[in-house]
Amino acid sequence: MTQIALVLGSDHAGLNLKNHLSQWLQAQSYTVQDLGVFTLESMDYPDIAAQVAQAVVATPETLGIIVCGSGIGVCIAANKVDGARAALCHDPVSASLSRQHNRANILTLGERIITPMLAEAVVSAWLAAEFAGGRHQQRVDKIKNLEN
Repeated sequence: MTQIALVLGSDHAGLNLKNHLSQWLQAQSYTVQDLGVFTLESMDYPDIAAQVAQAVVATPETLGIIVCGSGIGVCIAANKVDGARAALCHDPVSASLSRQHNRANILTLGERIITPMLAEAVVSAWLAAEFAGGRHQQRVDKIKNLEN
C-alpha cells in the first residue's frame, strides 16, 4: 500500500504539536511537507490554513494536518478554500468518522486541547479510515455544491 503524502502547518500556538507529529509521521515512513511556521513568533492562523488547504486541494491524493491553539480557527479558515473539507477532531472516533462519512481531507487539532499522545491516536485513526462512499457521496456532493 502506498503511503499518503501529508502537508502540515501550524501557527505559533500549534508549533510544538506540529513538530511532534511531523517527526512521528516521518518515523512511520510518511512523506511530510511542512509549510511552517518554524518559530514561536506570532503569526495569523488563516495564512497557514489557506496554504495547507490550497496544497491539499491542488493534489487530491494529499492530506493535510493543521494545528493551532484550539484547532478551531484553522478549521474555519481552511474550509473557506473550495475543495477543502477540514474537520476539527480531538478523539479517534470523530477523526475516523470525518474520513468515512465526510471525506475530510484536512485534520485540524488544538495544541492547547490535546496531548501529543492523544494527537497520535487521533491522527492514526484518521489516516487508517477510508471514505465509505454510498449515501455519503451524495452528501459530500451537496457540500461541494455549496462552494462558490
